[in-house]
Amino acid sequence: MTAPDKPPINVDYFQDLTGEIDSSEDDACREQIGDRIKRLREEKGLSLTELSQLTGFDEQTLKAIESNTISPQLGTIIKLSKALDSALQRLISSEGEKLYTVTRRKERKASSRSSSLRSPRPAYAYMSLAPEVKGRHMEALMVRLEASADEERSVHGGEEFIFVLEGTVVLNIGEDRFVLEPGDSAYYLSTTAHVLTAEHGPATILAVIYSS
Repeated sequence: MTAPDKPPINVDYFQDLTGEIDSSEDDACREQIGDRIKRLREEKGLSLTELSQLTGFDEQTLKAIESNTISPQLGTIIKLSKALDSALQRLISSEGEKLYTVTRRKERKASSRSSSLRSPRPAYAYMSLAPEVKGRHMEALMVRLEASADEERSVHGGEEFIFVLEGTVVLNIGEDRFVLEPGDSAYYLSTTAHVLTAEHGPATILAVIYSS
């Protein structure tokens, strides 16, 4: 008698491992990101016009980001970090002070919400998993994706690795489209135009971003 097919991973295990991304402190974290961007810009003596010229984002968008009217997506944050000569982690989760870190589930930092530059509707929420390591070049995040018809693609330096924990994820990259299930993963250069969304309902992924 043939044994029934088994799923590649135990999804319940990952649910126990990751839990839910708590959005109760989203507003506070979103304000911190806007404040960090504005502070770094002012420290460098850059005007909004100059930052606009460096990044390609219009001044109105930059004003909305700094005032926390919209929450920048990770690709936008990476572009801003390069223009401001700042490490990515200073904008995402602040500068760490430790040589290493072990983050217990109950010790994870609150999440931040990100929205499309064309719409304030939340596109995804993310939580840094290793915010306390000093001088890190990778950012490990747990990301909750939402289904979205607005496929605003991101292009920036660096590399990305994603691993689907829960739900179904659509990766549009270059001319290709991939539907990823729990246990599937993808690794790509961030210089290729890409966008990640949940196919139907919310989906959770582990993302590791290297900003070159």
